[in-house]
Amino acid sequence: MRYHILVFSTIVTTFSAAQVELRPALEKTYNTWRESIIRKDAASWQRVTATHRRVEVRNRIVAEKLPFPAAVFNLPAPPPALTGLRFLEAPHHGPTARASYFGKIDFGVGGSPTDNLLVLSFVSENGGWRYDRADYVNLEALPEVRRELGAGILTYLKETPEARPSGTIPPTPIEAPAAKYIAKVYVFCPGREVKVQVNKISHHRFANAKEAEIVIGGAVDGPNEVQYAITQLPGGTGKEALTVRVYLLSQVQGVKPLKAFEYQMSENRAPAAFGSGSFNVDAAMVAKLMGK
Repeated sequence: MRYHILVFSTIVTTFSAAQVELRPALEKTYNTWRESIIRKDAASWQRVTATHRRVEVRNRIVAEKLPFPAAVFNLPAPPPALTGLRFLEAPHHGPTARASYFGKIDFGVGGSPTDNLLVLSFVSENGGWRYDRADYVNLEALPEVRRELGAGILTYLKETPEARPSGTIPPTPIEAPAAKYIAKVYVFCPGREVKVQVNKISHHRFANAKEAEIVIGGAVDGPNEVQYAITQLPGGTGKEALTVRVYLLSQVQGVKPLKAFEYQMSENRAPAAFGSGSFNVDAAMVAKLMGK
């Protein structure tokens, strides 16, 4: 849509000024967060990270029976520096903001970085901006977008919902108990969206995927509940095969994951829109996990 420049000139000028004013605060927050990761400073990390993100990270770590917050800093590569990147924009909507950068984003893993996109997300808490997450967009398959961003044309950012602040802070999850048994949900769902819930604590969404995710809270002794909801996606035929599984993972080297739960539908059969089931962690299963 084309706008009349004269009519909207004041609004555009004000918006740009707001972004210029917001940029230093967002960059200060990100740089502090980045330094906390590099220096393994747990107190600083907790101070500048959004509440919902802190709890989410904590739940994922203890679900894998790793130490929190020490495991926060076990990253394969350091967060990229903003130095040398071209600032594109920093729009905000209510208590949310995003800052976008273009250039050779260096994760410190060697090689020659190419020009790509980095979008940082923030939320406003307790009178200041807190870091939420980073989205790295590899533009290798989007050469026209790469050219436009390099020329300062921000059409891609304006038209991509993931690059816009939502205006709503994500809800803070409950602090889940540390896992007794590590578990993962695996879903194969071409042409479909599958939502899975384990023990009413761990919530998962898969879309046209073949993926596995850690179960928050892990598996517990005795019965464990599994609920799932299945929806056909646009372009799906409704005839694709479908698999939903829950695996238990051993901490004993050489012991393979144990399949604890499975819902499977072969091709040309329509799955139920909703379903539920359970699996039981008993003494025999625990013995297998222990390699006995």
